[in-house]
Parts: sequence; structure tokens; C-alpha cells
Amino acid sequence: MKQEIQFVLNGEQVFADVDPQWTLLYLLRNVFGYTGAKKGCGVGECGACTVIVDGEATNSCLYPVLEVEGRHVTTIEGVAAPDGTLHPIQQAFIENNGVQCGYCTAGMIMSAKALLDQKPDPTEEEIRTAIAGNICRCTGYVQIVESIQMAAARMKQ
Repeated sequence: MKQEIQFVLNGEQVFADVDPQWTLLYLLRNVFGYTGAKKGCGVGECGACTVIVDGEATNSCLYPVLEVEGRHVTTIEGVAAPDGTLHPIQQAFIENNGVQCGYCTAGMIMSAKALLDQKPDPTEEEIRTAIAGNICRCTGYVQIVESIQMAAARMKQ
């Protein structure tokens, strides 16, 4: 039996009829068509599904869909400006080669955004802790950390 929920998705109030057994990831991808969050491991270990819920980086593959009621959700599709201008984090990832295959990139950016929204001047250790739940098999993390550091510096200006 489906239930109606409402929440704010990328700044817009939305409604959806959901099966209580769905996850937030299923809702985002299969109902709203936001495919930036990926299903990697499906058990909350890889971070490919990371979105921001009420300011916190969240594994959407584990998040029960009914729990999203009344909350604010941001996906990678909601990070750039409405005119398409990239967010400083997205731009920094491009400039520092923090992107290779791209599978982890959306989740990495969402974890970085959640961190920088709460702590605009993080240490390298804080950055590494914030992205610890995101697995990347391509870059070795150096370029990712440098990207987040660059974005933090630009966002302070």
C-alpha cells in the first residue's frame, strides 16, 4: 500500500506516492529521475549514493523513504546554480583532476559540500574524515582532497 510523502528536493517542495519498502535512492532515481546518486554496494559502504539530508551527508541506499517526510534533500543535480554555473566544489574537482571514471564523484562532492557548509575551513584530516565513507578506485584521493581544499579557499573569498 503506497503512502504520500512530501519534502523539499533541491529547493522545491515535492510530493510522491511511495512504497514504504523503498529507499530514498530508489525514489530519487526511479520516480524523480535524478540519477546522479548511484547504487554501488547497496549496503552503505561505498558512498556512491550520498546525498544531503537536512545538512548531513547521507547514504540514500540505506535511508528509508518514509523518513524523508518533511525534510530537505539535496542531490548532485541541485548543487550547480540554476543557470548551470558549477558550484566551486564541482569546478575544483574538474581543475584538480579529482574526477576520473566519475562513478564516485557525485557522492564525493555531496560529502564535501556537507562538510564545507558546516566547516568552511577544514583541515586535511577533517576532509579525509568527511570523505571516509566514499570509496574511489581511480584517483588515490590526493586530487580529491586537493579539490576540496581549493573549493574551501574559493568559497571563503
